[in-house]
Amino acid sequence: MKQLTKAEEDIMQILWDLEEANVAAIIEQLPGPKPAYNTVSTIVRILESKDFVDYRKEGRGHVYFPKVKKTEYSNQSLHKLMEGYFQGSFKSMVSFFMKKNDISIQEMETIMEEINSEKNGK
Repeated sequence: MKQLTKAEEDIMQILWDLEEANVAAIIEQLPGPKPAYNTVSTIVRILESKDFVDYRKEGRGHVYFPKVKKTEYSNQSLHKLMEGYFQGSFKSMVSFFMKKNDISIQEMETIMEEINSEKNGK
């Protein structure tokens, strides 16, 4: 799976949230100052060429929707981060974030409980 630029990720976040949208609806969700219609349209076409987005014709325009699930992309990005900065060690990555974000043991236990309940629920 290809990596996305910041602008592409911003558009994908909107499409993941909305599930489908035309360019005007995407622009509406972006913070100000709003980019030009052609700029967003170009980014959406790039996402389409990267196989992240597809569309259906609606009237004279297109309605775009994600082809890649947010969880798939998040998982791939997390693995790339772990490989690139933590020598593939999940333990090193978690330890780094715990130290840098000053996470307490109680917060970590809560996180572990949530993970365990999700595992047991599957």
